[in-house]
Amino acid sequence: MNNRTLFVLSIAAATSLVFGMAAFAGGNADKPLVWWNRQPSNSSTGELDMAALTWNDKTYYVGFDASQGAELQGQMIADYINENIDTIDRNGDGIIGYVLAIGDIGHNDSIARNLGVRKALGTGVEAGGEIDPSPAETNVDGSASVVQDGEIGGLTVRELASHEMKNASGATWDAATAGSIIGTWAASFGDQIDVVISNNDGMGMAMFHAWSQAEEVPTFGYDANSDAVAAIAEGYAGTISQRADVQAYLTLRVLRNAIDGVDPDTGIGIADEAGNVLSDTDYYYDEASRSYYALNLAVTSDNYEDFLDSTVVYAPVANQLSEEAAPVKNIWLDIYNASDNFLSSTYQPLLEKYDDLLNLNVAYIGGDGQTESNITNRLDNPDQYDAYAVNMVKTDNAASYTALLQ
Repeated sequence: MNNRTLFVLSIAAATSLVFGMAAFAGGNADKPLVWWNRQPSNSSTGELDMAALTWNDKTYYVGFDASQGAELQGQMIADYINENIDTIDRNGDGIIGYVLAIGDIGHNDSIARNLGVRKALGTGVEAGGEIDPSPAETNVDGSASVVQDGEIGGLTVRELASHEMKNASGATWDAATAGSIIGTWAASFGDQIDVVISNNDGMGMAMFHAWSQAEEVPTFGYDANSDAVAAIAEGYAGTISQRADVQAYLTLRVLRNAIDGVDPDTGIGIADEAGNVLSDTDYYYDEASRSYYALNLAVTSDNYEDFLDSTVVYAPVANQLSEEAAPVKNIWLDIYNASDNFLSSTYQPLLEKYDDLLNLNVAYIGGDGQTESNITNRLDNPDQYDAYAVNMVKTDNAASYTALLQ
């Protein structure tokens, strides 16, 4: 073989490699992608990032109906106040004072929960046609501009204080910060605090253990984490199940269907070969935003025993798929904050059960809750995966992930 032949073969091999790599990269951009739990959106306005939600024809979002769940939380609290109107005003000043732990002022779920609480309790102030979700900070005298006094059962309802629970490193939804701040609020307001409200159970339980349990002050959270549900027997007043069992299934099922190229509704709205199927009381699909939303349920002293183990798979979708019909595939999935109580203690254990049932080999990546790069730096070889499931640190940052799939 002469040098000219070797040169031609080398050029051909190099050309083949380049085109092969290009095809592979293009293949990554075409692979199934699910945004989950944190919907791509503008953190200031809440406007959905449609470029991210329509990244390709196999891109979807999986979460829960934030507005419906927020309204349930607000109504649950209002109902509790009404039912205990004769005893809830601890110091008899005629004011039902509550404090509110806010998870992340730029997160749509946190915003919705603030709106739900303030709407139900009559403490919301309209700004631009919608209730203002901003933190009131300290409002013991009722003078804050972002909230107003409400009224239930002839008593005034006042948001004494609300604050974003962000730690010194920048992580939001921070339970330790909530546990510390409730001490500050208690020292400042004392028996003026009649109700403690939190955007999630992680922060709610921190405040419950740090102060409100001993003071017998009703505390409300969100997520129906197992520890919070169990604490209802010990005085925790209530929480909201965002149906993690349905969400976790949908997160992986949507990818399974997209990988297999089957009807996207397989095993969701229509039964699959194993009999898995959900009902319209479990979820709904919004075609315009390519989003699946689980429907929430209130958890109180009346029904908490049904929710004690939040990591049990949902029976209607707990049937094993055959490997012949659904061969094993590789999934890259991140959790924005490995320390988040709901995601690490409830959602991930459910995912790990469903991945077996759906024959998916999932690489779980835990972030620090602060920086996107802590996660994206570990998506350095996307071509080894068949699909991706992304849980962003900030909802604005979808492009940080899709850029790696170009």
